Amino acid sequence: MITTSKKVDPFTLEIVKDSLLAIGDEMFIALARTSMSPIIYEVLDYASGLTDSKGNLLTQGNGATGFIGMLTFMVKETLNKFGEKDLNPGDIIIINDPYKGGGSHLSDVGLVMPIFYQDEIIAFSANKAHWTEVGGKDPGSFTNDSTEIFQEGLQFPCVKLFEKGKINQAIVDIIQSNVRFPELSLGDMWAQVAALKTGEKRVRELCEKHSKDIVLASIEHYLNHGEQLSRLELSKLPKGTFEAEDLIDTDGIGNGPFKIKVKVTITENEFICDFRGSHPQVPGPVNCSLTALTSAVRVIFLAVTNPSQDINDGVFRPLKILTDKKSILSAERPVPVSNYFESMIMGADLIWKALAPHLPDRLSAGHLTSVCSVTLSGTHPDSNEPFLIVEPSVGGWGAAKGEDGSSGQFCLGDGETYNVPVEVAETRYGVLVDEYSLRNDGGGAGEYIGGRGAIRSYRALTDGQTATITYGRHITPPWGIHEGQNGSVNQFYVEKANGEIDGPFGCYPRYPLQKNDVVKLMTATGGGYGNPLKRPAQKVARDVKNEYISVSEAEEVYGVRVNPVTFEYEETEKRKAYYKS
Repeated sequence: MITTSKKVDPFTLEIVKDSLLAIGDEMFIALARTSMSPIIYEVLDYASGLTDSKGNLLTQGNGATGFIGMLTFMVKETLNKFGEKDLNPGDIIIINDPYKGGGSHLSDVGLVMPIFYQDEIIAFSANKAHWTEVGGKDPGSFTNDSTEIFQEGLQFPCVKLFEKGKINQAIVDIIQSNVRFPELSLGDMWAQVAALKTGEKRVRELCEKHSKDIVLASIEHYLNHGEQLSRLELSKLPKGTFEAEDLIDTDGIGNGPFKIKVKVTITENEFICDFRGSHPQVPGPVNCSLTALTSAVRVIFLAVTNPSQDINDGVFRPLKILTDKKSILSAERPVPVSNYFESMIMGADLIWKALAPHLPDRLSAGHLTSVCSVTLSGTHPDSNEPFLIVEPSVGGWGAAKGEDGSSGQFCLGDGETYNVPVEVAETRYGVLVDEYSLRNDGGGAGEYIGGRGAIRSYRALTDGQTATITYGRHITPPWGIHEGQNGSVNQFYVEKANGEIDGPFGCYPRYPLQKNDVVKLMTATGGGYGNPLKRPAQKVARDVKNEYISVSEAEEVYGVRVNPVTFEYEETEKRKAYYKS
């Protein structure tokens, strides 16, 4: 075990800390620039970073916020299985176990590399990336009607992909034979390897420049400093116990809804999230592992303490999470988890919902609360080769004190990710994008209105395509706050070439599409904040002009009569009466 009590001047500490952050950034960029899959280099569905020798997170570059915390669990599982004695320079471990070791779903494949200096492990480089394919019963691997983990793809149970710098070709051959797009999956694997080696090289250079003892002392200082900042912000939060309940709409195979609950207790020293009493794990693949839930809770913890803070494991020392074993938020083998992200995000949203009334300057009303994942496969009309779209969808965020909600943004679990651009989708895949627009459905009315959802329509250009779509909150809408109205639900329709319209649906596996059928994806509008009658009449008229709300909604909900041609307006008696009261 490495320990150090070396005194280091504060200037050097800051230099080494910033160097570690820069290494994390370089690893992040290296992975994106060498990857093969659009879901990585376009969508940024991956994370990379460094931990100390014990697996404590030091720095992490994230596309998907839902990965905050997963790297440290991957490294700790590696140490638990191999110990320091069975790890060697040049080793790289591959792991995607959903139930431990940084688990999410099988599609998120993690690599871990010990970094040695002077024959000691001084750190680990690690990353986790969404592979387009890991096998399983459906194209894209994560499906919404699996009933056990074995249907969802290859499982890598913390084994050595490299040993002393030599590739384990047997694992590569297994991947090659079991995934539908091996050039993408193996290309992404090599990109991850390149990023790990970048981290190893830079950490060793840092030790050469400043010495091992100074680097280790800086790491210890950095973790302690993260804790100090976190506790300082924790002291500013309202103290007490705050509760919330909500529903997960479906498990994907027809069961549901499922009740989940949280009790958040904030003291001077702890931030405790107690999810006990939530529904047990379910037959369909919406189950969430404890490590995934932990990552989601960390996102909200950062949001209510210090969102701009550089993250490391010291930051999260005041955080405590309680769950029942084998719950839908703390699932255990072998239940399916391919759509874990829906329950994970709902777990975070529960804390959000419990605290939003008490932290109006930090938390908004409810948002789309779903990745709104789309997997569309088929044959390209030009090349006659198979294609696969795997992407999240944008939607509306809730309004907040003093501001309208943001429109067309990814959910809490996705964070700084992106859509596949229309031009890339139409070039690489067998589809046309007929429409990409904001959805103006009347949801989220309030003094401040919820952000608009989006409409994205894919037209199939060949026969025999299939669409697997998973939309959470397709029954229970995003919640409003302080008299603000609820938002709208996530849903999709299929407009068939013969004129028939099928839907709406929220969750559907392998919907068959023929040429010129259109999948119309429609995401939720966020919840409103405050009574709609308090929204200034001038803003209501502007909303009508911008087509955010209809003329009838302006009058019936907001109490403002708007001329649809000139956009002149007047207040109704209903609105005048409200202000008089």
